[in-house]
Amino acid sequence: MELKNQSSSTSGFILLGLSSNPHLQKPLFAIFLSMYLVTLVGNMLIILAIRSDSRLHTPMYFFLSNLSFMDICFTTVIVPKMLANLLSETKGISYVGCLVQMYFFMALANTDSYLLASMAIDRLVAICNPLHYDVAMRPRRCLLMLLGSCTISHLHALFRVLLMSRLSFCASHVIKHFFCDTQPVLKLSCSDTSSSQIVVMTETLAVIVTPFLCILFSYLRIIVTVFRIPSAAGKWKAFSTCGSHLTVVILFYGSVIYVYFRPLSMYSVVKDRVATVMYTVVTPMLNPFIYSLRNKDMKRGLRKLRDRIHS
Repeated sequence: MELKNQSSSTSGFILLGLSSNPHLQKPLFAIFLSMYLVTLVGNMLIILAIRSDSRLHTPMYFFLSNLSFMDICFTTVIVPKMLANLLSETKGISYVGCLVQMYFFMALANTDSYLLASMAIDRLVAICNPLHYDVAMRPRRCLLMLLGSCTISHLHALFRVLLMSRLSFCASHVIKHFFCDTQPVLKLSCSDTSSSQIVVMTETLAVIVTPFLCILFSYLRIIVTVFRIPSAAGKWKAFSTCGSHLTVVILFYGSVIYVYFRPLSMYSVVKDRVATVMYTVVTPMLNPFIYSLRNKDMKRGLRKLRDRIHS
């Protein structure tokens, strides 16, 4: 099976997966199936709890419910194919299927990062300018922030996929990864990828670093404001509203920065797989727990949802 020129649509790739050890395939299938089901159920409960409790109809929870929805879609783009390949001997994916997976993976991952930035802005306004919160974070503006996040992310993904579709693949068609990500696919190309690498890195910086800097700036402003609060109880109350969001930001951006902000020459198969599992599988699974275990409003919303289901 060989990919020629602009990579014929009848050709494809082989996804090597998390491990080539045949004895690990079924245990890995059981582990990741369990994690996927926990992700689906947990994030769906967050969405239903927010929708069913009118007291959670605020900007912060509007963004959180959309983040949960994106996480469900995000993991669904990656995990079902990975699970199928764990039980398959061929482990193949068509060329078009690879580009489609790459497109939705990047679009949804970038939307996640912009939603995290929107949530940081929400916390910034709530803590630093509470008197103008209702005006600054009115529903129409929140909706525009969501639509803007989706639009920018999908345009970024479309540009990246169009760039990848111009590459030629001549010899190896084995992707040393469990899904079609940019770096592993670039490694297979027999085209000169130096210009593609520069464009990818520059464009990634523009799209991913922008929300990250927004989050960083927001938290710097929050820290300055909180330290001006005279009472220790007031400081703790202000910081406690940011704890869950900050935990998710560190988990998400820590692994993303490790994977994508290095030159192709420093690409490491094993380390990148572990880091990628963190933000494609582990973080979406942990988000519902992070946002609910220490959040009184979410706990109340989940109890209300439980009571409504029982009744």
